[in-house]
Amino acid sequence: MGMEPVMAAKTTASVEAGGDARLRRGGVAALRIGVALLWIQNVAWKVPPDFGEHANTGLYFFTHFAVDHPVFPPYSWFVEHVVLANFPFFGWMTLLIEAGLGAFLLIGLATRFWAVIGLAQSLAIMLSVLNAPNEWHWSYYLMILAHVGIFATAAGRSFGIDGVLRPGWMQSTGRLGALLVRLS
Repeated sequence: MGMEPVMAAKTTASVEAGGDARLRRGGVAALRIGVALLWIQNVAWKVPPDFGEHANTGLYFFTHFAVDHPVFPPYSWFVEHVVLANFPFFGWMTLLIEAGLGAFLLIGLATRFWAVIGLAQSLAIMLSVLNAPNEWHWSYYLMILAHVGIFATAAGRSFGIDGVLRPGWMQSTGRLGALLVRLS
């Protein structure tokens, strides 16, 4: 009879811990999916084949801010002399990278890899537009921090494909399995 309060406390604690774990996993998944939707939505205005170069709109217009409103002079030089000089190629690369970010983060596959790509892409965007008129600098800092959070929590393990396939990858003795474990 004296054990009932102790057992009730243990049962309550285990139920609360399980609820907290589900809540954490749900929050991590919500972050990952929200960031994926951000990338998917932003792919819509990156329109091939010239990505706005001839009309000075879209991706070309915003990329040119790196030259017109420099944040980091070596990056501005790179954009002016390499990126803008070969803009269709860089437009296609941007479209493919951002579409990949959206797709892979949405399904939660190789999320740590895509978090690093997202961090790098967010940094490139920030270096292009941070000093442009009417830009809210915190949006770029928050994009970077969101990708750090996705990486740190291995967000694809929470309601993503990484969480389903990772146990099999961990049992694999091959290099591909080891690589997929690291990417997830």
